[in-house]
Amino acid sequence: MPLAANPSSLRASMDTKGGVRSLLWRWRGVWITTPSIAALIILLRLTGILQFWEWGAYDTYLRYRPYQPPENRIVIVGIDEADLQKVGQALIPDGVYAELLKKLREMQPRAIGLNIYRDLPVPPGHEDLVKVFQTTPNLVGIQKVVGDERQDTIAPPPLLAARGLVGASDLILDTDYRVRRGLLYLTDDQDQTIFSFGFLVALLYLEGEGITPETIEGTNRWQLGQEVFVPLNPNDGGYVKADTQGYQLLLNYQGAQGHFDVVSLSDVLDGRVSADWGRDKIILIGAVGESLSDLFATPYSGGWLTYLEPMAGVEIQAHLANQIISAAKGKSALIRTWSDLQEMAWIVLWSGIGALLAWQGRYTYGKLFSTPQLLQLLIATVILFLITYTAFLRGWWIPVVPPVLAMSSSALAITGYMAHKAGLIRETFGRYLSNEVVAQLLESQDHATLEARRQLITILISDIRGFTVLAEHLTPEDVVHILNIYLEHMSALISRYQGTIDKYTGDGIVVLFGAPTPQHNDAQRALACAIAMQIEMERVNQQLKVLNFPTMEMGIGINTGEAVVGNIGSTEHIEYTAIGYEMNLAFQVENCTMGGQILISEATQETAGSVNLRIDGEKQIIPRGTNRPMSIYEIGGIGEPYNLFLPKESNVLFPLKTELPIQYSLLEGKQTTNIFFEAYLTQLSLNSAEIRIDPIKVALMPPLQGDIKLRFSTLNDQGSGNPEVYGKVIKNISSQKRFHVRFTFKPPVVESYLNLLYQSLQG
Repeated sequence: MPLAANPSSLRASMDTKGGVRSLLWRWRGVWITTPSIAALIILLRLTGILQFWEWGAYDTYLRYRPYQPPENRIVIVGIDEADLQKVGQALIPDGVYAELLKKLREMQPRAIGLNIYRDLPVPPGHEDLVKVFQTTPNLVGIQKVVGDERQDTIAPPPLLAARGLVGASDLILDTDYRVRRGLLYLTDDQDQTIFSFGFLVALLYLEGEGITPETIEGTNRWQLGQEVFVPLNPNDGGYVKADTQGYQLLLNYQGAQGHFDVVSLSDVLDGRVSADWGRDKIILIGAVGESLSDLFATPYSGGWLTYLEPMAGVEIQAHLANQIISAAKGKSALIRTWSDLQEMAWIVLWSGIGALLAWQGRYTYGKLFSTPQLLQLLIATVILFLITYTAFLRGWWIPVVPPVLAMSSSALAITGYMAHKAGLIRETFGRYLSNEVVAQLLESQDHATLEARRQLITILISDIRGFTVLAEHLTPEDVVHILNIYLEHMSALISRYQGTIDKYTGDGIVVLFGAPTPQHNDAQRALACAIAMQIEMERVNQQLKVLNFPTMEMGIGINTGEAVVGNIGSTEHIEYTAIGYEMNLAFQVENCTMGGQILISEATQETAGSVNLRIDGEKQIIPRGTNRPMSIYEIGGIGEPYNLFLPKESNVLFPLKTELPIQYSLLEGKQTTNIFFEAYLTQLSLNSAEIRIDPIKVALMPPLQGDIKLRFSTLNDQGSGNPEVYGKVIKNISSQKRFHVRFTFKPPVVESYLNLLYQSLQG
């Protein structure tokens, strides 16, 4: 019989699985976008499209490295146009080279490299040159092993070839015609291994220090001194399917053109060079003049918009030899690259960073990218460049362009996806959702259905006081115009405080905080939004005055509690809304407000927590359907982090010298009883008044918070008709048959009359 599962363990297991699923869903944009974009960029890279940009990054890093002083181990005898003019012919005779080599040999260099083709005699003086070749054991000549578009293969000097002192002068041109790679050796048509010219003179130099090359058994790598030379592979660094025949390595240029000490052929022949100029050094001889067709573009030749400054082939060979010597002596490392797997992981990493930054900033909709997002991406890009540049200074070529593209593409993909999803949500829910709520709504796995469910929300209900009566005095077009002005201002504020507009009720607005997705500060944001809305009414009324419309006042009620929230309706018509007792209670709280007032329930005050609220008053009400009184509070301000406060209204009542006879009628809902009672207006303020009931005449004391309609007999006698004023009872003094009323609507003629009367009382 199987054992029963432990309920606690089972529940914990389910919670863990649910938490993992929730976490995966919450960050789905990151873990879906990251590998997808990374794979796309890797495939794009394998096509070779990105290698030109990556070469550009490599060249830029080389050009902007800190200055590296020359090692002073290699010097160059450069042949230019002035030397040719002095010789008097385009090809320098063998006798001139023989004399030059003799003078250089006397300086006791470790190696002399003649980077001049001498496969055929150039008289006069050929015999002298042959004799010098025979008597100079550290002299290296050149040959062209591989034919190219510049020139065909060129044979070596026979005597030097017989002694094994000939190196290949071949240089490797990338498809943008720049030299970024050097050769240690290559094979000719007869499958013979030929050392490169730069490698051969470097070996002669290192022999003087007892350093010789050794092959590492079982590999195709060489050990030379303290460095293991690893051949370049077709996809190393920024290369894609490069031709890496022979034994290639990345050229670690030490500087731009002119980095090495160069003297002219004429200076040496005429004795203008000191006797120890080439002692214990490598002396290279080669063409440096522009007309001698031995100039090549290098990473130092400049960028796309700068002047192309080429470098002589003999100087490129000098850089190669210097790099080999420095690496063998442990003074600087060769430029190394990551494996393909490491580079792919690097691209995935930055794809993830871009996705993460965009996903975290997904609350900003309506823009392709927000300013904070762009700033974060810019900072991330700068960090990427700093990392790769620092690595380059340490001898590592790490991909730059693919990770930048992966990061920006991931961010763009997520932003586009979120904008698309937000558009779909907005089509479903109209314009009542704020940008932040839309973003949070997309967090939910069930956002497509939004089934009704019970949740804690804060409900804000606003209403224009006396708007029904106001509308009776205006055309329908004017009513719509006024409402549009009012709703435009209020809706913008509600969106700013991340509220969800549940519905417009004519002149009222029902707003939900905490739906569809609850936040920790729903009640606080509702309070701040309400205060901001009351402050905004001043701007609304200023705009109405300019259009010659009457000004308005608004009351706001707020309640917090559990309600059923979600899509409610039928297949033909469905509405996203909230229903329940707490919604009804919010309407009752709002119904107790006067113009410019904000009332909140006890539940809202408790839920708001530690925020600094300015409470201007407290009153008791008995909600419909209960017998238990509850407190509601008038809010005048909220502290940090909102710092919004309403001005305190002065409501001082001044006694009238002569009581004004009036009539009043009780309102039930929006309907009047059409039964008017006689009374007297005894005291007046700007927005309220005290009314005395004549105890002799039969009259009803209106209930507290009840709505009444007033008529002024005096105005009727003056021929102004019988204008009606609306108000709400805010205080009852039953023992004195008196009550206080707060005006909610005054026709213009009454408003002017009462204002004049109020001013006379103040005087």
